[in-house]
Amino acid sequence: MPSHLSQILTLTAIPVASTILGGAVASVRQPSDSLRSFVQHFAGGLVIAVVAGELLPQLTRTHELAGIILGFVLGVVVMLMVQRFAENLEKRDEGNSENKSGLLAAVGIDCLLDGLLIGVGFSADARIGLLLVVAMTLEMGFLGVSLASSLGEAGWKTGKSILTVAGLALMVALGALIGGTLLGGLTGFPLAVMLSFGAAALLFLVTEELLIEAHEVAQTPWITSAFFAGFLTLYIIGMLSEGKAG
Repeated sequence: MPSHLSQILTLTAIPVASTILGGAVASVRQPSDSLRSFVQHFAGGLVIAVVAGELLPQLTRTHELAGIILGFVLGVVVMLMVQRFAENLEKRDEGNSENKSGLLAAVGIDCLLDGLLIGVGFSADARIGLLLVVAMTLEMGFLGVSLASSLGEAGWKTGKSILTVAGLALMVALGALIGGTLLGGLTGFPLAVMLSFGAAALLFLVTEELLIEAHEVAQTPWITSAFFAGFLTLYIIGMLSEGKAG
């Protein structure tokens, strides 16, 4: 296996482990709604910082306006299609509390896309890929918590829930492997398309998933400030890592 793919898989193991850990913790004791909302806000800030501080400047440097527009439109369309697909599957499962095939399919697709986005980041720059791993680690941990909580409420046994979460978490590694293999070495127009696609998908993840669910509970200044703390944290990490690289 090429060294860059080994690096991607090694680093992707971190959000995979975070997903499994989140599922295991939620299977034993579910976090409070306020804590979950706090983590969602913080994770949202991390992801937005990657988009604003890393992906967008990288896109600007490509000077490929047509590729940027095409990739952004494709990213929004694909995410809307995935969202509609997941909603249809979940509606099909209504009335059967133990049947979570729709939820599992939706989470599997989400994990695959998250991994693909990590691969997109590494295809542009190893530092961007690393920052995406940092952001995705918290986001995927929350995903593991949410999935295990839903399965527990449906009456699934703890061991079965954890194994299911672990199996789906491996889709992140598969997505990263696909992204690293197919997208490695891209330049010019193709790179602009993929980076723009990734930026749109990440923005969709924050605005249509993380923050919508985070606002299902009463908001407090402490919870709201977590978004800005997450943004500032990753922005500072990005600046420090750029300084060391320079």
